[in-house]
Amino acid sequence: MNLKLLSAALTAVLAGSAAHAAVPSSTAAPVVRAKSLLASTPGKAQSFANAGDAFTATDLPTGAGGVEHVRFERTYKGLPVIGGDLVVHSRNGVLLSVTQKLKTTQRPASLAPKITAADAMVEAGADLGTDFQGTPTASLVIAALDGNPALAYQVRLLGTKRDRTPTDMRYLIDANTGRVLAKWDTVHTAEPGGGGVGCTAGVPAKGTGQSLYLGTVQLDTVKCGSYYQLLDKTRGGGYTVDMAGVQSTAAGVLVTDTDNKWGNGQSTSRQTDAADAHFGVAATWDYFKSAHGRNGIANDGKGAKTRVHYGVGYQNAFWADGCFCMTFGDTMTALDVAGHEMSHGVTSRSAKLVYSGDAGGLNEATSDIFGTAVEFFVNDAARPPNYLIGEELGAIFGGDALRYMFKPSLDGSSFDCYSSAVTSADPHYSSGVGNHFFYLLAEGAKVPAGYGAGTKANLTPAGLVCNGDTSLAGIGQKDAAKIWYLALTAYFTANTTYPEARVATLNAARDLFGADSAQYRAVAATWSAVSVESAS
Repeated sequence: MNLKLLSAALTAVLAGSAAHAAVPSSTAAPVVRAKSLLASTPGKAQSFANAGDAFTATDLPTGAGGVEHVRFERTYKGLPVIGGDLVVHSRNGVLLSVTQKLKTTQRPASLAPKITAADAMVEAGADLGTDFQGTPTASLVIAALDGNPALAYQVRLLGTKRDRTPTDMRYLIDANTGRVLAKWDTVHTAEPGGGGVGCTAGVPAKGTGQSLYLGTVQLDTVKCGSYYQLLDKTRGGGYTVDMAGVQSTAAGVLVTDTDNKWGNGQSTSRQTDAADAHFGVAATWDYFKSAHGRNGIANDGKGAKTRVHYGVGYQNAFWADGCFCMTFGDTMTALDVAGHEMSHGVTSRSAKLVYSGDAGGLNEATSDIFGTAVEFFVNDAARPPNYLIGEELGAIFGGDALRYMFKPSLDGSSFDCYSSAVTSADPHYSSGVGNHFFYLLAEGAKVPAGYGAGTKANLTPAGLVCNGDTSLAGIGQKDAAKIWYLALTAYFTANTTYPEARVATLNAARDLFGADSAQYRAVAATWSAVSVESAS
């Protein structure tokens, strides 16, 4: 362990991607109205504001029925309050409710730490238990993920896991005792476990890709003199680079071609993976814009970087906040995997669900849900959409798919039903509850073709639900996705639990379809069918 590096840096500003965040103007009318409501006596009572608190608007998700949703980050005497985020819901200047987890006005009695930042970095490094790269960073914050605000250091450690996936860990270390209060990874994978864009005057062009998984696809590219680049100016300047087997933070080389025809449909061409990834990212962008009015990952119209051929024999894909980029190992570029990774970015720019506990499961479920939604949006006749995640990659890992939304436990590890064991599980497995909910909400207690009686899975409608309610009919994939998206952007907070997600999706269904609607009733019945009841 590089403990000598832990004491090298005392304090530093944590790296982030604020430049990509679609931060609303402080003078925007909904922000001004929401702040006014927070400053009022009823608003203060609902926001649990302390005199030292300040609020900065970070998102304005699209409302329904005239409801305005304004998401705020909270600081206390200048220190970020981790877990103090909230969303103000109002209509016509009248406060409807405030969504948050922090339910106290109490704050730390002193902001003078008893341990140093170096001490905190040592504690985090000891817990990580593996080598890390570079110099750790630490800064003082108020840790409130458990609802009890405490002075803490937020420590960032960069490293590499045994399977060669990078890790970008965040630790909250009690600034008085050195105890680890919370930890999570900001690198989110599909499976557990020298470039630059240049040519700013390039002309947008239409190319053709022979992809590995989708056959012939159309690609938005740029003509730059006598060659073409996988650079998409129609979607915020997102671009695709080839890492050429390098496994590092290197920039990669922008993928170029002379005839605007990319790949050969086989892995013998390095461009084939690039065509799949470039198309998948564009399809995900188009899905979020068409279905939810979202303009890119951060809703700011800016494209992200996509990296292919990361490492040699690296069998995974991941989203990393630090580089605002998606990364794929060889042949790991299936459409729903691309949608999955890009959706991690959407979560990080909205609810910011931490990658642990119930919130970690909801984070992963969100990416599976929207990865599937992208498949339905593309609706490729040769590969009809389904509720399998990464089915093209299943053979690599031994199975039909990475995950099965209709019966998560088919992967051998994921949870079908909510229980106390879910909270401590890996997010890829605790996501099963959210995935299961979404499938049942969209399709009802209906066994997919190929998994019914007499097949290897031998599923029955009764086997799809946790409470015996086989009457669930489903409301359709599109309405189910609308409900989940509004819940994510308007009602989830950083540490939302499954019972709270039930309330959030009911609120979203009410806003979109009405409290007396079939969709609202279906949301309630479906959460019960996966053993999730309302938060007490």
